[in-house]
Amino acid sequence: MVDLAPFYVPAAVVDHAAVEPRSRRSDIIAFCRRQPLGTIGLVMVLVMAAAGLCAEWIAPYSPTSNDFAAMTEAPSWAHLMGTDQFGRDLFSRIVFGARTALIVGFSCAIIGGIAGLVLGVASAYFGGRLDLFLQRVFDVVMAFPLIIMALAVIAIFGSGIYNVIVAITIPLIPRCARVVRSSALAIRELPYIDAARACGFGHARIILFHMVPNVMATFLIMLTAFVGQAILSEASLSYLGLGVQEPIAAWGLMLQGGAEEYASTAPWIAIFPGLAIALTVFGFSLFGDALRDALDPKLRDR
Repeated sequence: MVDLAPFYVPAAVVDHAAVEPRSRRSDIIAFCRRQPLGTIGLVMVLVMAAAGLCAEWIAPYSPTSNDFAAMTEAPSWAHLMGTDQFGRDLFSRIVFGARTALIVGFSCAIIGGIAGLVLGVASAYFGGRLDLFLQRVFDVVMAFPLIIMALAVIAIFGSGIYNVIVAITIPLIPRCARVVRSSALAIRELPYIDAARACGFGHARIILFHMVPNVMATFLIMLTAFVGQAILSEASLSYLGLGVQEPIAAWGLMLQGGAEEYASTAPWIAIFPGLAIALTVFGFSLFGDALRDALDPKLRDR
């Protein structure tokens, strides 16, 4: 009889080594099959992120170099999307503008979302005067539309990419905190929160390890929506001349720089930056809706 002991592999090793990666792969494939529109949105977002991260290798020209011999040149093999009124290559500026949109969008969404997450959960957990105070502050901030509040902050701090991030982040905080608070109020009444208090756990541990993980699904959905809102708000502020300033490449700044004046003679100056903004925001919206359907237990079975 042949001794098979040297070739014996424990079942636990096989499960952890092969089954777990296979289950993750199958989950990704199942998500793509169930959410084709969400997959398309995710691909659009990844393309935008790759363009922003690898702008130096993708862009054929410098986004700030002028070629006065090729001003308002139509799309061609030399300039895939044409040139603007200063002879700058539009494709290169759109690629570098993706980096600006990526920095502003994700910075505003992450900072505003995390601040809103902490404030919303803390407001629901402690209640009382702290909850009443925070909700009245949120009411005041949310009384103004996002772009109006951003304009007010820009008027105080001035323009520039860092001030734009601050201006867009402030209005996002109460919007995230309100939604997170509504979910955390229901979680606060669950038995395991009372059990954690009975075990003598501190407030910080209960909030961070018992309440925050249970509102992460709602938080991630809002995070994707916030990125699209931040990109659109940054483009609006730059179009008004209050956001990102030259020579930084930004999509809203490209629309502001003579797009109306050259609408009939060189329409590509406005068409391609507008398409970049629309497709990016649309991609985040599709992915956010798919993420909501995948993470929400009420919608998962439909």
